[in-house]
Amino acid sequence: MNRKAVAELAGSVALGAWAAFAVLALVVSGRHGTPTAPDRSLLAWSVGHRTPMTVALARGLTATGTGVIPYALVVLAGLFVGGTRRRRLTAALLGALCLATGQAVRYGVMELIGRARPPHQYWQTHASGWAFPSGHTTTSALTAGLVVVALCLRARDGRLPVVRCLVVAWAAGVGLSRVYLGVHWLTDVIGGWLFAVGWLGVWLCAAAWWLPTSLITGSGEPDPHP
Repeated sequence: MNRKAVAELAGSVALGAWAAFAVLALVVSGRHGTPTAPDRSLLAWSVGHRTPMTVALARGLTATGTGVIPYALVVLAGLFVGGTRRRRLTAALLGALCLATGQAVRYGVMELIGRARPPHQYWQTHASGWAFPSGHTTTSALTAGLVVVALCLRARDGRLPVVRCLVVAWAAGVGLSRVYLGVHWLTDVIGGWLFAVGWLGVWLCAAAWWLPTSLITGSGEPDPHP
């Protein structure tokens, strides 16, 4: 797939994700934070299916979705892309910048919407701030997306599918663990996933259009967008 096709696909995916996110945000705001029926149902199911072991496992998983771990994964993925030293460092820097700016914008959206979390008596882990969109979910989904992109650039022949699936499963697990532990509604998690897809799509579209070809492919091909 050439760069123009990648940019168009990424842009289309980003547009769709942002449209869906906007609709969901309007629903959440229009209900003044009141949970939907699926929100209440999944929280009730989670509360009714907790054991000390599953709660401990969920806490361990959810802890990997914030802090140093996501940044370490993104930087390592950037360095893994291969090619020249300049290409590896650029990939690591851009990945970390994409993640950091995504977190910052998500925080602004969260403050703007101001949705309350589920009642405190259901919490099984620490949480702070407003609920929508979920921070752990957004961060882990952005991290997974960046890692998958790095793996695709590294293995263009389709290798490493198991690793990609594991990375995506990890991000999905982090998001769902937030509901299981009672600190987010399901729509908070879906909002985090949509936000991450939209943000990553914008960055991929921009990278495909404006980054020099040598930084993407490691080749000496001329830049089609001088």
